[in-house]
Amino acid sequence: MSDLNEKRGIPLLGDVFPSMKVQTTKGAINLPGDYKGKWFVLFSHPADFTPVCTTEFVAFQQRYDKFRALNCELIGLSVDQVFSHIKWEEWIKDNMDVEIEFPIIADTGAVAQTLGLIHPGKGTNTVRAVFVVDPDGKIRIMLYYPQELGRNMDEILRVVEGMQVSDEEKVAMPANWPNNEILGDRVIIPPATDVQMARQRLENAKSGEFECYDWWLCHKGR
Repeated sequence: MSDLNEKRGIPLLGDVFPSMKVQTTKGAINLPGDYKGKWFVLFSHPADFTPVCTTEFVAFQQRYDKFRALNCELIGLSVDQVFSHIKWEEWIKDNMDVEIEFPIIADTGAVAQTLGLIHPGKGTNTVRAVFVVDPDGKIRIMLYYPQELGRNMDEILRVVEGMQVSDEEKVAMPANWPNNEILGDRVIIPPATDVQMARQRLENAKSGEFECYDWWLCHKGR
């Protein structure tokens, strides 16, 4: 288990999520071990009882069923004590009529330091970071936003679904997938890596298995 008192930089894509035991509004959780076999999205927010963060938590909760349909859990985090998280959840329930069902990590700052989330010049407030972690505990996507800009939760849903399709079918996703301006919801076949494969790619396209603009840009439906 990693030493959470050790200051670290931002993890890299493909790294195993740092092993840690955290206290949350749903009790103690071991990361990433307790989520083995599941995807999870860990997202940090600057502080409880702040306006942008409140809108984000409502938006995440309203999409929680969609995340779970993708075998993906949500975990919030800020440098606040657990009683602050609980009171904030109660405020959201009382004033927004939304009950937050996913856990929120109560951090003294050690978790945020380990993950490289402390914003320079912002005291103990964390950046708006998003870690998308796969069922093997590997970090597949990282997104970072300034405090002033709330996140787009539909984009986070999109990237989770996109990575799952990519892993399952060994394909890539075009821009704005599944609503790409050229390919619509079709997916991209990895380009050929040698001359023979490049020539064969165009021949294979004639069978109707997939379509090609050229040997390096082939796509198919799902």
